[in-house]
Amino acid sequence: MRKGVFAFLGGILLLQSLPDLPARGWCLLLLLLPPLVFCLGRWRFLLLAPAGFLWVLWHAGTILATALPDELEGRDLLLEGVVEEIPQHRGRGLSFYLRARRLSMAGRDYPAPGLVRLGWYGRVPAMVAGETWRLRVRLKRPHGFMNPGGFDYEGWLFRRGVRATGYVRKGAENRRLAPAAPWSWGRLRQALHDILTQSLADLPLGGLVTALAMGERQDIQPAQWTVLRRTGTSHLMAISGLHVGLAAGLAFFLLRRLWSLSSVLCLRLAAPRAAALGGMAAAWGYAALAGFSIPTQRAMVMVTLVMAAVFFRLRWRAGDILALALWCVLLLDPLAVMAAGFWLSFSAVAVILYAMERGAARPAGWWRWGRVHWAVALGLAPLSLLFFQQQSLLAPLANALAVPWVSLMVVPLVLAGACLAPFLPQLGGALLGLAAKLLAWLWPLLEWLAQPQWGQWFQAPPLWAVLLALPGIALLLAPRGLPGRWLGWLWLLPLLLAQPPRPPAQSLWFTLLDVGQGLAAVVRTRNHVLVYDSGPRFSSRFDAGSAVLLPFLRQQGIHHVDLLVLGHGDNDHMGGAASLLRGITVGEVLSSVPEKVPGREASPCRAGQAWRWDGVLFRMLHPQGDAAFRGNDASCVLQVATAGRGILLTGDIEAPAEAELVRRYGGRLGAQVLVVPHHGSRTSSSAAFLDAVAPRYGLLPVGYRNRYGLPAVSVVEAYRRRGIRLLDSARHGAIGFVLDGRGRLLGPVSQRRVARRYWHGG
Repeated sequence: MRKGVFAFLGGILLLQSLPDLPARGWCLLLLLLPPLVFCLGRWRFLLLAPAGFLWVLWHAGTILATALPDELEGRDLLLEGVVEEIPQHRGRGLSFYLRARRLSMAGRDYPAPGLVRLGWYGRVPAMVAGETWRLRVRLKRPHGFMNPGGFDYEGWLFRRGVRATGYVRKGAENRRLAPAAPWSWGRLRQALHDILTQSLADLPLGGLVTALAMGERQDIQPAQWTVLRRTGTSHLMAISGLHVGLAAGLAFFLLRRLWSLSSVLCLRLAAPRAAALGGMAAAWGYAALAGFSIPTQRAMVMVTLVMAAVFFRLRWRAGDILALALWCVLLLDPLAVMAAGFWLSFSAVAVILYAMERGAARPAGWWRWGRVHWAVALGLAPLSLLFFQQQSLLAPLANALAVPWVSLMVVPLVLAGACLAPFLPQLGGALLGLAAKLLAWLWPLLEWLAQPQWGQWFQAPPLWAVLLALPGIALLLAPRGLPGRWLGWLWLLPLLLAQPPRPPAQSLWFTLLDVGQGLAAVVRTRNHVLVYDSGPRFSSRFDAGSAVLLPFLRQQGIHHVDLLVLGHGDNDHMGGAASLLRGITVGEVLSSVPEKVPGREASPCRAGQAWRWDGVLFRMLHPQGDAAFRGNDASCVLQVATAGRGILLTGDIEAPAEAELVRRYGGRLGAQVLVVPHHGSRTSSSAAFLDAVAPRYGLLPVGYRNRYGLPAVSVVEAYRRRGIRLLDSARHGAIGFVLDGRGRLLGPVSQRRVARRYWHGG
């Protein structure tokens, strides 16, 4: 069985690595596999690899078949559908999912795009899960940033079945067509969420209690997420597998005790068998509250199998139950492998079973409890570094203290309070408040553990180092009697020491990052790093600094930025600066608006500033110190070169500043790569400027279908007439170049091309 599930998983992973999806017609081969079972004998488990490949092909093809037609992007449409999940209040608007039933434009119907993610801004009417709405919307196909080390937003949407995103437009058509069914699950979850929100509104940690009760984490504050992440306790503030098992266990033992009090009931059904049904129901109900997230899927299936074994008096080993749970999850949702939670949750259970079953003869009590968290931290470290480029070194200690406190004291109160709140509001509210108070007693300890900088290990290991670490971890967690256990540390050395490559001396690596409608770029020499602009800030919870720049720098093995240049004061250039400055050490900051740099002293950028790093020349060309230019035209203009012509970063300068640069420098403006001024606006890229720079490549930092319509058609034509190849971040993702010591330009490297998977747009 275990061989079969790994073969099935291997087939799924093979398809997930493809840049394009094969035709769904290949799924018919599934019909030919059963007859081959009798031909292969003991090797028949190998047939499960193509079965997994074809199974996920069917699921993926079904989702992709509901794509939004190209001609409907950016047009006013009428969309009808049912609100799915609980709408989330975000700043000045609402974010929600709509299961589309009908899509039309100008009276003509089009195929509905399945699940749609929408934003509604301004004055928004009350909206409840399960309601049917007709809305006037503008939609686009799923599109996200594509950067090394960055979050795959398109993959996340695809995994959830979202085939279009957009926003609601003002219009008389926007109205509720039908209320939610009174007993629909979405409506019940919404009602419980409203009750919890009202009961916990005045409590600072109320959002954590709501997350423990039903998996809704929208009310957890960013600062609280930081503490949880830095202490490795994020898994506790959701309905984790541990909590599902705890709920099932409480239901099992309580029902068995109550059932055994009645001889009549025991004659009809033995108390353990009745308790098994109750434990199974508790696991399913608690998992349903969490929306059947991956950790709860695994826990729900495992509890179901354990309770089934009790009910039918079967004897299964824990490893077999885990393998069966993996089977069930992959059969129900083969795309679960796209989520980090899938790998972390199953791996955590596997590590515990491996480490503790083989250490059963050792002392019990606190020693074993501490060993559990040491084993999990060590066992999951490679995956944490692979997925997130970081690992909390204090996670074993934090979890050893927090897990029993939360699981044994807080969660039972949360469950009792959530169950009683709809019927006995005062009693339910009191229990929820007590749960929040218990969390408040724990929280200062977690905040204290989150403070040390040395408590975070940042590393971006290659995949081969992660794979080599696995046998090393198996050795280190093996029983004491096994000789050579210490050799496990040797297998871990690549994971600990492997570093990403660096530029050679007298060379530079340049990357224009994909931050949407904004600008952020990184210039690396052998021993130095310069960041030019930090991209936009989209909301209080999301900005390019934390979502793009920091993951990219960590993926590149960069822990220190020597110079941050904030060339312009607008949000699309400076919005991510605060997160960047908080997340990594920065040596010096230059800006055209130093007074606007958040929480940090900065110096003005001025023409004439120049320095050399590792044989690479950096020159600031603009602005002059006489304050003749303001606004866009005061942007910092930076030239970087090795031998001869190099790269020119221009910020948002417009025609007047361009004319001044041409007058002052003339042919010395020449560059092989030009970051197109002002994102390709009509007010920039004047003819004289383009002729003076004469680049081979023009890089456009623009957002996908941005509302400004950039780049302007006339600007694109001006570049094309001169034979300049234009690359834009919306279509190419992050764009990289190498400039060697002789001034030779290598590239471009498009992240959207090298990291392409079949679910990515063009």
